[in-house]
Amino acid sequence: MDKKIVGETYRFTVITDFLIRIEEDPLGHFEDRSTQTVVDRNFGHPKIDVIHNQNGHVLEIVTPGCHLYYNGGRFAPDTLFIDVAKAHSLFQNRWFFGVNNNNNLKGTARTLDSADGPIPLADGIMSKDGFNYLDDSESASYLSETDSYQTRPKGIIDGYFFAYGRDYQAALTDFYRLTGPVPLIPRFALGNWWSRYYPYTQTGYQRLMACFDEKKIPISVSVLDMDWHQVDVPRKYGSGWTGYTWNKSLFPQPEKLLTWLHEDGKKVSLNVHPAAGIRAFEDCYPKVAKNLGLDAKKEEIADFDLENAKFRKSYFDDVHHPLEEQGVDFWWLDWQQGGSQTDQHLDPLWLLNHYHYQDSAKRHNGIGLTLSRYAGPGSHRYPLGFSGDTIISWASLNFQPYFTITAANIGYTWWSHDIGGHMHGHFDGELATRWLQFGVFSPINRLHSSNNLFSGKEPWNYRSDFQESQERFLRLRAQLLPYLDTANFKTHVQGVPLVKPLYYDYPEETQAYEQKNEYFFGSHMLVSPITAPHDATTQDGHTTVWLPKGNWIDYLTHLPYQGDTVFNAYRGIDSLPVFVKRGSLIVTNPHVMDKPDHLPQTLLIQIFAGSDGHYCLVEHAGNQLAKTFFNWHDQGHKLSYTIEDPDHIIPKNRQIDEEVIVPKKEDVFKELFSRLQKAKIAFDLKQQLYQAFKSADFTALGYINLLNTLEDKDLKNTLTELVYVRQSYLNDI
Repeated sequence: MDKKIVGETYRFTVITDFLIRIEEDPLGHFEDRSTQTVVDRNFGHPKIDVIHNQNGHVLEIVTPGCHLYYNGGRFAPDTLFIDVAKAHSLFQNRWFFGVNNNNNLKGTARTLDSADGPIPLADGIMSKDGFNYLDDSESASYLSETDSYQTRPKGIIDGYFFAYGRDYQAALTDFYRLTGPVPLIPRFALGNWWSRYYPYTQTGYQRLMACFDEKKIPISVSVLDMDWHQVDVPRKYGSGWTGYTWNKSLFPQPEKLLTWLHEDGKKVSLNVHPAAGIRAFEDCYPKVAKNLGLDAKKEEIADFDLENAKFRKSYFDDVHHPLEEQGVDFWWLDWQQGGSQTDQHLDPLWLLNHYHYQDSAKRHNGIGLTLSRYAGPGSHRYPLGFSGDTIISWASLNFQPYFTITAANIGYTWWSHDIGGHMHGHFDGELATRWLQFGVFSPINRLHSSNNLFSGKEPWNYRSDFQESQERFLRLRAQLLPYLDTANFKTHVQGVPLVKPLYYDYPEETQAYEQKNEYFFGSHMLVSPITAPHDATTQDGHTTVWLPKGNWIDYLTHLPYQGDTVFNAYRGIDSLPVFVKRGSLIVTNPHVMDKPDHLPQTLLIQIFAGSDGHYCLVEHAGNQLAKTFFNWHDQGHKLSYTIEDPDHIIPKNRQIDEEVIVPKKEDVFKELFSRLQKAKIAFDLKQQLYQAFKSADFTALGYINLLNTLEDKDLKNTLTELVYVRQSYLNDI
């Protein structure tokens, strides 16, 4: 049967058993071209029954996933509604057109500019009720023959009804089939980024990068903010916020700097604010004026207008490409001027993202990159996302994990935050360190700060314990590059986000929804960032953790935990709650200063013993792929692997080393001693608590009873966590 059911003013398209397109146009004109959001509607093989004029309904459409009723007339709650087979609503399984879904799991937002804590989020396609509607009515049509967009008439309805129940990954997979896959991002983007709004000099910037090198702190991307270009321009030209001409007073030999940075293993991005167009003081202006037919003698401005194909060609060919030929690898598109001026024009941010990403992909063998703000559903096709200028505060940090997690619900997986916060706030080494730790376990780790003499995020700006922790975690990010790039490939091919909500895997578990800052990081890690300052008694930071059923090991401390539990995880500034299941294989690069776009000569496989394990490492050089299949046989403590490398991109004579991690019972006593040592409590109480824990007569119940006599909540909680750990040893596999 035809998937499209058409009337004079309506059209329903059944895309899958669980996905229906809903259209209404008083003129009976329906859009078959792609839109900003949607690129393909011709997939799936739904089973459809269509019923006309029965029981007072003009039309019924029945699939295994839903039953649509249409009573004729304009779409409204009483004329169009759908019963959902996989619904989870408390009261009913019926959706009414135009009625909001209060149990939506949220999506994301355009920007976090000036955010100091939570901001409102737009809806995603996921809901605890099991169904949701995505409105595409205001999305422009895409004209493939001219690579341009056309706004659509007002008064139409064009949307997509998702009825996947709580099979969230299936909904996301089909969302990507509908809207296009997430591109593969370059390997180097997964390393550490250095970014700062600051008037660096050429020699000063090289000294800074050399200092990172000397300290063995890997930086893979150098971002030059505003002051790379001229900012003090004659008043007649307006603001110096837009610029494309090197500031030679700061960077007298820019090509030499870019060459040096490339030789040092770094890629380079420049910040641009393009709103003011191309003005007469720019080095590129004569060529732009000639190609656009402007009166150069009158210094006629080339107005920024990416809807104009002629301007677009000059914008790339005459302005950006020459800078790329000097050594600029990609652009940070810092658009802050809002949306379109009228409904007859498109959002300039969308056009920037679309055309810049396309241009980048053409010039880099199909693997493009930009850094720009989110412009609505479908933006996942143009990675990466710049989340904006946040306030430096604990409230900002506490919101960012949740903000990153929910973005998966609208397919937006590659957020890049200003790690450490952008502006205002005050000096706080603990906050900076906890934010960096989250950055290491977020999609993109881009340290950034504002144009303030005192706000630089260099680790050596902080006292020694903060510095050591920050440096350790920056090295850890580089070590994890093989693991991250495998997740990058999995996002591209399978639509599985690097940062994934817990409820994707545990949709019926209440805790999967309640622990809003906890998430899966790649295929094997569960992360719960610490986003609040330490308490006065234990001197540790903590976060509430839910561990699903299974046997877990803390990735950083190697302490064991039994799942199916909720507890407060306390960690010193040198650690963060990151858990892997027994049998997990984490593939790392032990040589952190390797160039990130080169495949490593040596791999270290971290094996968390206690169960058999499997892992497929995916590596790419451009569009060429290699896969290594690792298998851990726990009974014999043996690792085996096979390699598929048809294009021979893996380095010859690659060395594969193993680190087998088996929790040791004495480690929990060391951890107990460490926690009690720094706790601000009486020495006699420390001794009592330590001896009772180490006693041969120890029982979990007896020790918990002892802890219940304590008044301090944090002291009780930190020691209760270690009771769970000791129980894991007693019940060890």
